Amino acid sequence: MKASRRHFLMSAAALSAVVATPETVWAAMAQDAAAPWALATADLEGDVAPRAMRLVRGRAPAGLSGTLFRNGPGKFRRPGGSATHWFDGDGLMRSFRIEDGQVTLAARFADTPKRRTETELEAVVTPGFGTVGDARARIGSNDDANAANTAVMVTGDKVWALWEGGSPLQMDAATLATERFVTLRDDLKGMPFQAHPRRAPDGTVWNVGTNADQAVVWHLNADGSLISAGLVPLPRASYLHDFTATERSLIFVLQPWVFAQRRMPFSTQFAWRPELGTQVLVVDKADLTRTRLFELPTFSFFHLGDGWEEADGTIRFDVAANRDASFAIEGARVLVAQTGTVPGEPSVLKLVTLHADGQAEMTSSGITAEFPKGDPRRPCSRRDLTVHVHGERGDRPLPNGLGIQNWATGVNRAFLFDDTQIMEEAVFVPKPGRSDESDAWLVAPSINLAEGVTELHVFDVAAVEDGPVATWRADVALPAGFHGAWKG
Repeated sequence: MKASRRHFLMSAAALSAVVATPETVWAAMAQDAAAPWALATADLEGDVAPRAMRLVRGRAPAGLSGTLFRNGPGKFRRPGGSATHWFDGDGLMRSFRIEDGQVTLAARFADTPKRRTETELEAVVTPGFGTVGDARARIGSNDDANAANTAVMVTGDKVWALWEGGSPLQMDAATLATERFVTLRDDLKGMPFQAHPRRAPDGTVWNVGTNADQAVVWHLNADGSLISAGLVPLPRASYLHDFTATERSLIFVLQPWVFAQRRMPFSTQFAWRPELGTQVLVVDKADLTRTRLFELPTFSFFHLGDGWEEADGTIRFDVAANRDASFAIEGARVLVAQTGTVPGEPSVLKLVTLHADGQAEMTSSGITAEFPKGDPRRPCSRRDLTVHVHGERGDRPLPNGLGIQNWATGVNRAFLFDDTQIMEEAVFVPKPGRSDESDAWLVAPSINLAEGVTELHVFDVAAVEDGPVATWRADVALPAGFHGAWKG
């Protein structure tokens, strides 16, 4: 089906109609003792001008050159009212430029209508994923609520700051200056372009946007120009943060956290219905009307790994699976409150197998994990390795290390810092002229709680358990980000 805004209604009227008075959760939470990990959601009060990071461990690997871009919320609190959920802070784009063994750090806030309005009012008034907002919100379109705070897509000399419910926000890769919201087609202005685009072997990019029981499917050239956009009806109106793909198919995992009512904040629109189980919809890229539906046991998730399809039609992909949606609903509130106990359990890395005969199964690694990533040299192709953050515990709601799962051998290799570090998502960076999955580095930041600063680490995929081969330290702490991308 050809995409159109008429058939994909996520209008400003529908959003503004449900804006309510400020919720009282924030005021009610005890503030007597900040958690040891509170620096992860501390406010950054302004942009960070480019500055050198200091090498404090090892040496820079020869041949490692490029920039790690990272996005995530950077400011939550204002005098007249604050965000009450981790997903609702103002987007902060970071860059870590590695050149000649030196690292330069910079960070700039995304200059969104949301941030401009709330800076003027000195209050968070815009409804979000878990923040109610209030009647002072100025919402004429989806992008007036766009926090641009979730992920990054590199397109030439630009980077796109991605969110869930609106347009990409284009920023200059060199200066991080905000330029404009990207409209891929005039009649599709403001339609959701989600935070996890997937690159195909031919270099093109696939992405989706969802509203209730329908998805818009975007297909782009590598430079960000539009090839096509179409609509796919979904068998259930499930909350969907991520999707994955093989060379021939798009894969939608539909957890039983399903749409129940139109209201704000966004997360309150959904109800957890474990009796429904989890469904997987496989859609043919060449013909979006051709679909297959698989059934799996109940689980919740935010993030999937890259998928691939084998010669006999078997499809495999991995997922950071959780037992329910308690973190999304309440856990992320505790992180912003900076005190209390985060409910639920850490997610576990599992491999999903979809058989050609319509059967489906899951294999658990038994390893706590989030942010699964694969080798970018193998888009939609068979791979053995998945890198993930590791070390999250019930009494420690954020990870302190990295792990690599080998699905061929079942072996997981990991390195854990102590609890004075909060580890962030790592990206694969291939070693020049090399092709094996293990011939790569992992580049990732962390927050050093003991020093009160951000650090950048480089690990060797072949020996991740040995710890960083190089670490640089900044003179400033940035809040924990969500997702990143590498530009070589």
